[in-house]
Amino acid sequence: MKLDDAAARLEALGNPTRLKIYRTLVRAGEEGMAVGRLQERLDVAASTLSHHLKALVAVGLVTQTREGTTLICHTNYNMMRGLIEYMAEECCAEGSCPTDAVLKVTRAA
Repeated sequence: MKLDDAAARLEALGNPTRLKIYRTLVRAGEEGMAVGRLQERLDVAASTLSHHLKALVAVGLVTQTREGTTLICHTNYNMMRGLIEYMAEECCAEGSCPTDAVLKVTRAA
């Protein structure tokens, strides 16, 4: 992953509302979640949700599919794992790690 791509994704997740949306979609699993259900779950205005989803889609963290008239949002798990791996890939490269917790996260991916 390139530095600029990682920075854009982390910037998108740096907004509390977007992070809340993203975490909700991560919990939803591969099935994803309909926009209407996501809106109800998070109790946000439709226009606000649309704005934040657009930002997450633009950086590739979320994808959307249409099933009839329903728009379903999905976490791009490969992108999420790539971002986590990017953050951890040089962990303690120039020193000793205080714990192996970071390595456990990347191995599970």
